[in-house]
Amino acid sequence: MSDERKVQEILARHVRATDRRDGKTQGALFTDDAVVQSFCKTGADAYEPVAPPLIGGAAVGYAVDNYMTAHPQGGSSHHVTADHIIEVDGEHAHMNAQFVVLRIQATARPAGGWPGGAFGAQGSVQPIESGYYDTDLRRIDGEGRIVGHRILLDMPYVIPGV
Repeated sequence: MSDERKVQEILARHVRATDRRDGKTQGALFTDDAVVQSFCKTGADAYEPVAPPLIGGAAVGYAVDNYMTAHPQGGSSHHVTADHIIEVDGEHAHMNAQFVVLRIQATARPAGGWPGGAFGAQGSVQPIESGYYDTDLRRIDGEGRIVGHRILLDMPYVIPGV
């Protein structure tokens, strides 16, 4: 597998852990001193911080496990990433990728089964976030780990109490 593909796979594991609300798996992708910061767009190429940065994989894992809301019954989220720009220089790499987050809500199956004429997916899919992941990585003991992760959101993002 190419170095570029290995870098892209780290982001794939990251977004899947986010969708599953799996802080342990997501936190393990980061170094102990990684800096994770979310920003929201305030102009054409201007961003402002949404909240103080998280420092280290343990903080990332804790945030996923304790601050992300659980999915409702029949609900989930699905991150889609695209247009990965990846640069690898020895033990260091940088990746910038677009993302869209979809909210999935399945319709509960009626107790008596689906009515006659029902067909196809039952539920809704709604885009709820978009932006860019701007990520720095380093190879440590043969494994790629995230050392810096900037989430550049296209819209304002509100965190109560922050």
